[in-house]
Amino acid sequence: MTARELALRVVCDVFPVAGVPERGAQASFDYRARKAGVGDRDRAFAAELAYGAIKMRRALDWYLEPFVGSRRGTLPPQVLEILRLAAYELIYTRADVYATVFEFVNLAKRCSHRGLANLVNAVLRAFLRADRNVPRPDLFETDDEYLATKCSLPTWLVRQWRETFGERVGEICERVNDPAQGAIVVDARKATREHVAEALAASGTATHPSEFAGEALIVDGSLSGLPSPNGRWWVQSESSAMPVDVLAPEPGERVLDVCSGRGNKALQILGRLGGEGTLTCLEADPRKVEVLTRRLDEAGAAAGIVCGNAADAILPAQERFDRALVDAPCSGTGVVGRHPEARWKKQGTDGERLALTQRALLARTALHIHPGGELVYAVCSTDPRETTEVMDWFLSRENFERGLVPAAYAPLLTAAGDVLVPPGIGGRDGFFIARVQRRA
Repeated sequence: MTARELALRVVCDVFPVAGVPERGAQASFDYRARKAGVGDRDRAFAAELAYGAIKMRRALDWYLEPFVGSRRGTLPPQVLEILRLAAYELIYTRADVYATVFEFVNLAKRCSHRGLANLVNAVLRAFLRADRNVPRPDLFETDDEYLATKCSLPTWLVRQWRETFGERVGEICERVNDPAQGAIVVDARKATREHVAEALAASGTATHPSEFAGEALIVDGSLSGLPSPNGRWWVQSESSAMPVDVLAPEPGERVLDVCSGRGNKALQILGRLGGEGTLTCLEADPRKVEVLTRRLDEAGAAAGIVCGNAADAILPAQERFDRALVDAPCSGTGVVGRHPEARWKKQGTDGERLALTQRALLARTALHIHPGGELVYAVCSTDPRETTEVMDWFLSRENFERGLVPAAYAPLLTAAGDVLVPPGIGGRDGFFIARVQRRA
C-alpha cells in the first residue's frame, strides 16, 4: 500500500458513506498503518496528507470548486477525497507536481475506473494551469466567512471566537492549524522537572519548562521519539496541566477529583500531595475507571475511586473536602487544532447542551466543600455558555466567591479573574479555568 492510498483510507474512515460507521482520525491511522506495514517515511507522509486534508477540508473544496463545479454531486465520495488529497499535496506541501498528479490518477484507477481517473487527471491539470485565486476578504460576504474558508473552520466557531477574543480571532484561526505543542507532566513523587529535563536532554530530546504549570515540560520537537518514561512522567498537554496547578493541592489535604477520566490530573494531584492526604476520584465511564485503576496501580499511588455520575448523590452527604477539581465534559472547541476532524464533528449547539451537565456537576460538588475550601472548574472550551455563563450562574446561587489564581497566570486572566487560554496561541489548547472559594 502506498502512502497516498493509506491517507485515502483514513480520510474515508473519518468521512464514510451513509451507513458505514465512522472512525476517529488517530484511531483509523494507527489501525490502517499497522495493517499496511508501511515504513517510517511513508507513514509520516501519509499522516501529513490524511490529517492535513481532513483539517483543511473547507479550504480545499473552495480551491477545487471552479474545476469540479456541478459534477461534485455526481462524483463518488472516494473520488472527491482523492481530489482533496491531491489538492492538499499541491497547495500545502513542497510537491513534485507531476509525480503528485501521476500517483493520484493511478490511485483513482485502482479505486474506481478509467473514466473517473481521466476526470481526476483533467481536474488536477486544469488546477495546475489556472491562475488560481486565494481566499481574500473581498471575495466573501463577511470577515467570518473569509477566515472560516481561508483557515478551514466552521463559520459558527470563528464567530464564537470573535465574540470571545475580539481582534485576536485572526491569529487564533491561523494558529490552530499549526502543529499542536507537545508536553509532558512529571510525577512529582518520583522526580523533579529539572532531573527529567536533564535525562531527556541526554537522550537527545530538548525541552523547556512551562511558564505556567509547575510539573509540565514543553517538548521541543516530536513526541514520537521520547524515551521510556519509567513511571516518572506521562504525555499531557500544557493547558490540561494548568487546572491542577491552579487548584494547588497541598500535603495533608482531602481532595476530590470529579470526572477523573483516565487519570492524568489524578496522578498530578497525588504528586502534589506527596504521600500525605487523600484523593477521591469520581468517574462515570467504566472503561475509563479501568484505565484509571491500572495507572494508579502502576504508579504505586493510592486513591479512592467511585464509578458513577458525579451529578448524582454518589458520595455520603456528610463527606467534605478541602479542595475539588471539576474537569467537566465539554464541547472541546479549545482542542480543535489537536484533533484534525474535531472541527467538522462538533455542532454550534454543543455548548448550550453541555452547560446543563456542567452546572449540575458544580452544584453537586459544592455540597462537599468545607467552608474556606477551594473548587476549580475547568473545561477545554472557550464557549461563553460553558465558561463565564456557567460560573456566573454558579456564583449567583452558591455561597462561593472567586479565589486567587497563581501570579504566573496574570497574562491569561480575564477581567473577572478567571484563566482563559486562547486556542492555538503558543501551540496551546484553548482552556477555561476558574477558582472559587466557599465562604465561611
